Amino acid sequence: MAARQTPDTLDMAVRVASMDEVDRGLKPHQALAEAGRCIFCHDAPCVKGCPVGIDIPGFIRRMAQRNFVGAARLIRQANPLGAVCARVCPSEAQCEKGCTSAGLTEPVAIACLQRFAMDQEMARGIRQAAAAAPTGRRVAVIGAGPAGLACSLALALAGESVTMYDSAPEPGGVMRYGIPPYRLPREVLNREVDWILGAGVRFVGNTEVGRDIGMDELLSEYDAIFIGAGLGEPATPDVSGLDAPGVISAYSFLRAAGQTDPAPIAQPLGRVVVLGGGNVAIDAACTALRLGAEAVTVAYRRAREQMPAWAREVEFAQDEGVEFAFLLSPAEVLQADGKIMGVRMTRMKLAEDDASGRPRPVPSGEPDEAIGADTVLLAFGQGANESIFSALPSLARSEAGMIEVDPETGASSMAGVFAGGDAVNGGSTVVLAVSEGLRAAAGIRAYLDSSREGSECR
Repeated sequence: MAARQTPDTLDMAVRVASMDEVDRGLKPHQALAEAGRCIFCHDAPCVKGCPVGIDIPGFIRRMAQRNFVGAARLIRQANPLGAVCARVCPSEAQCEKGCTSAGLTEPVAIACLQRFAMDQEMARGIRQAAAAAPTGRRVAVIGAGPAGLACSLALALAGESVTMYDSAPEPGGVMRYGIPPYRLPREVLNREVDWILGAGVRFVGNTEVGRDIGMDELLSEYDAIFIGAGLGEPATPDVSGLDAPGVISAYSFLRAAGQTDPAPIAQPLGRVVVLGGGNVAIDAACTALRLGAEAVTVAYRRAREQMPAWAREVEFAQDEGVEFAFLLSPAEVLQADGKIMGVRMTRMKLAEDDASGRPRPVPSGEPDEAIGADTVLLAFGQGANESIFSALPSLARSEAGMIEVDPETGASSMAGVFAGGDAVNGGSTVVLAVSEGLRAAAGIRAYLDSSREGSECR
């Protein structure tokens, strides 16, 4: 079997000096060669590994026949954010993980092929899907991230009237305000979002439910509600000195850096220490390099093997020059004359597994270590969106503290209220959020149909 095709990437000197997309995608001859590596399994494990169930052998077969736009349309039937997901989802842990070709050489580069097909379609213009006749029913969607967008599109195409509310000025959620442009170019996101809104979805930005519009008002005006509002505020660690100038939430840092003018970020960054071990920490570290940081260190309290960040993202950061310090937990942000000087770190060791199933980090008893820094980025996890529970106090929580839903329909404990995405799973991939949005859309339609039948019987 032929070797797996790999896309070109920007030259290192260029890529760390701009927000341009690093991965340049497959060339046409590479895409055809890679499509030829697929053996078109009958009971394809790649489809089972895809949260939205894309017909992967089907779209690759179309690509092998040079029908690139047809391949893209087959992808889009299952995933309305196919171009986004091809860039940001961990294909090696999903569709490519079970690829039969891996037993021969390497798995087929499914994400690369999906990106190529979607980019070919976008270059020609995404064909607008025809919506069904209006049903006269109204649905409110809270949150314009991947779950909310997917749910909104499915409902709008089914003839439901959909209004999507978000506290941000533009739709996209974490895709726009959390994922850096060098991983997800905004023009790619904008084209897919515009296509979704073009199906008849009404977007209302700068509107926070519970502050600008009451939940009671939504419950009375709409026939059903979908909650895809994402997570709440980042956790605040018990570390002294976090109020020092130059200590910044990695989430707000990425949000500012993703805008056309990243002026809100204090310059110069100087030496940057990122505290945390997830994908947000990696994104913040690589973004800091692009904004002129002298040096960047990611400090994590466990070993590399326990980092929640994807392995490919860690390798990506290391290639760019990001340093990693393991088994170190922050104790104090060091200051002098009102300026950050560094972070005092407690040396850790690994003990028995904790509730997460990973070894629990505990102080080793060794002397503390100081890492020099001028800027500190906090990349700790986020909790549940408490504003949703404040607005709907009777909403049941799962054991993880998120919104509890029926796994088949996305229905919450409140009649007519559905949920999906990070608000339910506590943070995962874009494609999983899309799948949960689509699942809830089907659940909402079934609920509305049953409600209508009940009213007609009365």
